[in-house]
Amino acid sequence: GRLFERPAADMWHSFQKLMALPDDTKVYFGHEYTLANARFALTVDPDNAVLSERAARVEKARQANEFTIPTTIGLEKQTNPYMRVVDAGIRRHLGLETASDADVFAEIRTRKDNF
Repeated sequence: GRLFERPAADMWHSFQKLMALPDDTKVYFGHEYTLANARFALTVDPDNAVLSERAARVEKARQANEFTIPTTIGLEKQTNPYMRVVDAGIRRHLGLETASDADVFAEIRTRKDNF
């Protein structure tokens, strides 16, 4: 969600708990935003081949009016920019190579808010 109630560091801390779950943990979300999220993620993580492949699959599924759930923690770790704030490529792309993880997380969230 948006960061209007709590600081970015709190949300980042919550994401770290999710990332500790086994990769095969299924994730069911309440809204079908996967296509919009994939399009946004590509603006933050454009060199991620796994993300590009996932975005193409999601695009095809949504064109066929299919759902994109469930996903897994493992797939999210590979393609969700909020779970990839430590990735050097994302940090370089954002110009935040030396920023804290919470600051990178906050920047990604700000960009999503304005996407």
